[in-house]
Amino acid sequence: MNATDSGTGTDTGTDTGTDTDTDTDTDTDTVRAGRRTVRIHRPEKVLFPDGGLTKAEVVGYYRRVAAAMVPQLRGRPLMLERLPEGLGGPQFMQQDTPGHYPDWIRRAEVTKEGGTVTHTVCDDKATLLFLADQACLTFHRWLSRAGRPDHPDRLVFDLDPPGPDFEAVREAARQLCGLLGELGLPAALMTTGSKGLHVIVPLDGKSDFDTVRGFAQDAAEVLAARHPDRLTTAVRKKSRGDRLYLDVQRNAYAQTAVAPWSMRAKPGGPVATPITRQQLDDPQLTAQSWTVKDVEGVLEQMAARPWSGAPARGRSLRTARRRLDALR
Repeated sequence: MNATDSGTGTDTGTDTGTDTDTDTDTDTDTVRAGRRTVRIHRPEKVLFPDGGLTKAEVVGYYRRVAAAMVPQLRGRPLMLERLPEGLGGPQFMQQDTPGHYPDWIRRAEVTKEGGTVTHTVCDDKATLLFLADQACLTFHRWLSRAGRPDHPDRLVFDLDPPGPDFEAVREAARQLCGLLGELGLPAALMTTGSKGLHVIVPLDGKSDFDTVRGFAQDAAEVLAARHPDRLTTAVRKKSRGDRLYLDVQRNAYAQTAVAPWSMRAKPGGPVATPITRQQLDDPQLTAQSWTVKDVEGVLEQMAARPWSGAPARGRSLRTARRRLDALR
């Protein structure tokens, strides 16, 4: 999670304009993104009925956060959550890149059981805005990069609460960060825009998914054993009771996690937002504290560079593994 991957990185393209130029087609606009012009179809189409948020506003949001968001997506296969008619309409998760996507959009062909799949990769602002025009409301990224898909450079703990009380999430995040500190691993925090928090550990990419997932599972079990009345690693919901679930299932090949600064396809347009360790102490904090309805609030959080303290290089799990084994 280096300086250009900290939520405040700079897009490599130069934005040559900030205004939306109306196309001759009355139901199409164009926006500039670096050297490219991206066409926006049906810009006045309402995608979030509860707040009247239009496609033009969705594109506008992604345009404003592109400098922070693109570095978080760059080089990674994506799973795209598309809602062409907006919330309440058909919704699907897109893996394969459609043939009509422009040639300048990067593709990544990766193996799957019985064949391959060609994911879209977002390396620049123009691609981000093109995908927003395709009603890709939420961006889910792989934990590995296209060049080494079997070796993740991110480890994710998903703190999944049993109910709406976010205090349990904040407390579990503190406890998990404490354990990771014992293991010598840094952690970055992010509200998911859904129910919980993600605690993200930057890795050096030298371990494969089986190794990373095994480590995450063992760490979660150590933490749950310390707080058995409040935390659990039980996959089955009926076994969890009222305990918070320490979910490590995303740490597997072809699994994804919501990308930082991505909006969620939920009423109100909540945003997955990086936060600081200090913000974890705010009793008003929730998984949906930042929304597209308050873009200025999101931009203020972005400008604060919440992940600026993260190390420049990802960590190896070798020493952490030895320390974890000593705690078991």
